[in-house]
Amino acid sequence: MERWYGKTGRRVPAIVLEGSIDFSDALVLDAWTDHADEAHAAFEEGTPVVIRARTAEEVKQALAHPEVACALVRDQDLLRLDLVKLTYG
Repeated sequence: MERWYGKTGRRVPAIVLEGSIDFSDALVLDAWTDHADEAHAAFEEGTPVVIRARTAEEVKQALAHPEVACALVRDQDLLRLDLVKLTYG
């Protein structure tokens, strides 16, 4: 599954292993909570928004926001998540 990477015209995987893609042009946050206004503003400007996630639930929460380009993970097992099943059961 891929998502739009801000206004760049690129698509990126919904879940990305940390270090595999350069996110220097993105707003990278540790969580959506407490940063929603900042993330919305970045999205409106076309800046990609990336959220770090440590668990399957955090991945699900991050990707529930259409402003988020992808969830950034360190655990390779999270790359194999079935997002449809995780979201809809």
